[in-house]
Amino acid sequence: MDKRDALALGPDIPRLFDYEQHCKNRARAAPLFNEFDFLKSESALRLLDRLELMHRDFSLCLDFGCHDGLLTRLLKQTGKVGTVIQSDPTFEFAHMAKADGPAIVTEAERMPFAPAMFDAIFSCLSMHWVDDLPGLLAQMQALLKPDGLFLVSFLGGSTLTELRNVFAEAETEISRGISPRAAMMADVRDLGDLLGRAGFALPVSDSDRLTITYPSLFRLMADLRGMGEQNALRQRIRKPTPRQLFLRAAEIYNERYALPDGSIPASFEIITLTGWAQHDSQQKPLRPGSARRRLADSLDATEHDLPSKC
Repeated sequence: MDKRDALALGPDIPRLFDYEQHCKNRARAAPLFNEFDFLKSESALRLLDRLELMHRDFSLCLDFGCHDGLLTRLLKQTGKVGTVIQSDPTFEFAHMAKADGPAIVTEAERMPFAPAMFDAIFSCLSMHWVDDLPGLLAQMQALLKPDGLFLVSFLGGSTLTELRNVFAEAETEISRGISPRAAMMADVRDLGDLLGRAGFALPVSDSDRLTITYPSLFRLMADLRGMGEQNALRQRIRKPTPRQLFLRAAEIYNERYALPDGSIPASFEIITLTGWAQHDSQQKPLRPGSARRRLADSLDATEHDLPSKC
């Protein structure tokens, strides 16, 4: 990737999100976030599972998009991290996180830190709100010391598929069209490719799907507000949504997805990315043709030549 492309944050980058609205949503969620942090907690535990497999300690770390400091608290319990600098785009969350260590307010796409500063960068369910994700990944790669760890989680593309479908159908019925209500989230394969393009070594991406049941669509939407995850698209309709649309969407949700007990499922995909800053000590793929032993010998099998084409 061309360095200018990787670090560009200019007009060539499509702007999907209303950054100011997202920060307002996040700030409103901050005071009661601990009542709605179950998804963040579950994702953080998945990050810790991967960290436990690494036989290393990390002296200076960054927690990007820290919310109220939950991930940093859990990281410190592992005994594998030293100082953790926390950053969040809102003052409200940064102020709350200060109880667990240094915390600052930063923009979503600009990292105000020195190159090669951190031994590890962590992030839990914040980076899916970034427009210029390739540029941010390139910045983060540059902030890591050689052989530094990058371990983050996103909400993935199959998140809230049921909710997206019922709103699209209800709005088509009532308004004869569909308005922007939910951002398209990244696919696990696309994110894995972005890691490599940003310069990370040994990139790994995987996903888990969680299904959470709710008594109604309205309770699900209340939880999304409590997480600060409601609509912040630039192209969203600014006027209030008619109550009729919500009622029809709730009906369709029940008709299509209701479980035997009357509850409705909501799907969340958590994508976890792992990568490392480049270092000479890391394993490198062998050059083609450099093998010293045939695969057939290793498998105790007979090797056959393919028939030639006419």
